[in-house]
Amino acid sequence: MKARGLSNLNLKEERVKPDTNGTVVKSSENVEKTDEEEKEDRAAQSLLNKLIRNNLVDNTNQVEVLQRDPNSPLYSVKSFEELRLKPQLLQGVYAMGFNRPSKIQENALPMMLAEPPQNLIAQSQSGTGKTAAFVLAMLSQVEPLNRYPQCLCLSPTYELALQTGKVIEQMGRFYPELKLAYAVRGNKLERGQKISEQIVIGTPGTVLDWCSKLKFIDPKKIKVFVLDEADVMIATQGHQDQSIRIQRMLPKACQMLLFSATFEDSVWRFARKVVPDPNIIKLKREEETLDTIKQYYVMCNNRDEKFQALCNLYGAITIAQAMIFCHTRKTAGWLAAELSKEGHQVALLSGEMMVEQRAAVIERFREGKEKVLVTTNVCARGIDVEQVSVVINFDLPVDKDGNPDNETYLHRIGRTGRFGKRGLAVNMVDSKHSMNILKRIEEHFNKKIDRLDTDDLDEIEKIAN
Repeated sequence: MKARGLSNLNLKEERVKPDTNGTVVKSSENVEKTDEEEKEDRAAQSLLNKLIRNNLVDNTNQVEVLQRDPNSPLYSVKSFEELRLKPQLLQGVYAMGFNRPSKIQENALPMMLAEPPQNLIAQSQSGTGKTAAFVLAMLSQVEPLNRYPQCLCLSPTYELALQTGKVIEQMGRFYPELKLAYAVRGNKLERGQKISEQIVIGTPGTVLDWCSKLKFIDPKKIKVFVLDEADVMIATQGHQDQSIRIQRMLPKACQMLLFSATFEDSVWRFARKVVPDPNIIKLKREEETLDTIKQYYVMCNNRDEKFQALCNLYGAITIAQAMIFCHTRKTAGWLAAELSKEGHQVALLSGEMMVEQRAAVIERFREGKEKVLVTTNVCARGIDVEQVSVVINFDLPVDKDGNPDNETYLHRIGRTGRFGKRGLAVNMVDSKHSMNILKRIEEHFNKKIDRLDTDDLDEIEKIAN
């Protein structure tokens, strides 16, 4: 499997201005994010999850399957051999380290590889093996002797397209006749040229140009159409329209596969427009629980007192690993700098960093090279580090209207009580307003949050150990 057309492409770097102290800050700190920034956050998060995963997540969520035809038998597989794959593909699957299908693959692959192929809308988080599943579906449908595009995969960003391309190259490594082209901005081809690669992966705008204006691809010959990361995709209005326009050019018999980590109403409406007559696979959300987590709050009068309380706590918490959450990038940067001045080893995860830099920070934290990670909500979404047993909310989580963000609170502190371990959450309160937020969080979860005196940390040390 060879890829073409990447040598002249460069990864886009975020440009940010350092302030007078050399600290990197963005001017729109407290301004509500634009759609474009929100999309970049979600796209960056998805890429980050791919970079830091070194194996599949052991997902305990139940899979719910809604069949297009409820009367047809429901097949699931426990081994890749049952799928009767071409030998070169089975070899590729095993070479990638897959021994048996993941939960999502067990149900999705029989539908995707059925004869005739079936359409699918699937909910699947990062790390569940969904990319490998749809890559397998594409590679199974390709006729290698036909030198024209037969499979088309849309990704929201260039970087995410590259990640999927890597999986295609790995899985197709024993299939030398299969070729892959990247339809991304900057990949310049001569006008009038036809593409001979059987698989094309790219971003919606460029793919649309290649199909319509430039005519590099004949959309009527496409057999499999994959739309990946739909929730990230629709955060950009243009991408949504472009994806629908591409889909309308494809033949009726083309297999349509759509994947999304979340399924809010807007994603659902989009999915139904793009995928006619689908089978649907959903993950039932596992109930996160606070039962194994001890929650405290520390009363302070201002930010400096919060910092002092944190320093008092520090000796007790660094035995374990801790995550400290701040509301803004600016606070996170300030806090990490102040802790470093006090001689503490901390890692900072900030939105200004390139995704590869963020991945390196998380890897160091995972390996225990730094015991404390200071971060904001957006950066830490989806990051699982088993050793974290303490979470400190330097700022309580609130939504853009200043109300308690209960889901974020649960998501933040839920990291500590996993795998049957006891966890610890400490909330910093510095005003009547933040005390009111805490009380409302307490009422929402119906769990008492005790006051903590940072001069008496025996209890904390016991839990942190």
